[in-house]
Amino acid sequence: MDVAGQKRAAAAYALEFVRPGMRLGLGTDEIAPDLSLIKGGGGALLREKIVASASARLVIIADESKWVSALGRFPLPIEVVPFGLAATRRAIETATAAAGCPGPALLRRSKDGHAFVTDSGHWILDAALQRISDPRALADRLAAIAGVVEHGLFVGLTQAAVIANSSDVRIIERA
Repeated sequence: MDVAGQKRAAAAYALEFVRPGMRLGLGTDEIAPDLSLIKGGGGALLREKIVASASARLVIIADESKWVSALGRFPLPIEVVPFGLAATRRAIETATAAAGCPGPALLRRSKDGHAFVTDSGHWILDAALQRISDPRALADRLAAIAGVVEHGLFVGLTQAAVIANSSDVRIIERA
């Protein structure tokens, strides 16, 4: 089964979780075995975090390409205010290095070359960290930085994940 088929299979299986009145959100960029996530690659990470935090039960639907042993292969989106960008970027790079995952935080640009603007009017820095060994510690460090609106680490929010591969669908639930 190709990736598109895997996504359809995971979505079909996940329908068992859907009940009337539920809020639904899509997708994820990476998911680790402890059900921590990187989300926000599409640029709506603040709104995605608000929806996830307001949810009674967060179930993630993904194909096997999103399953990773440790977060970080996908660049971590960090939503920032434009004012003081250079100082905010330095603080982010210092924080990621202190958390054991150094890497550059680059301004995301739109197709026309200008800074990508989120639906909330902010900018995004994409941090290329390769491997995040302690997502919770990094999340705490990033949240403490003036100028950071939100980050794409979703830690402790997911209750279950539905992951499809080429031959089956499996469910992983938080212990």
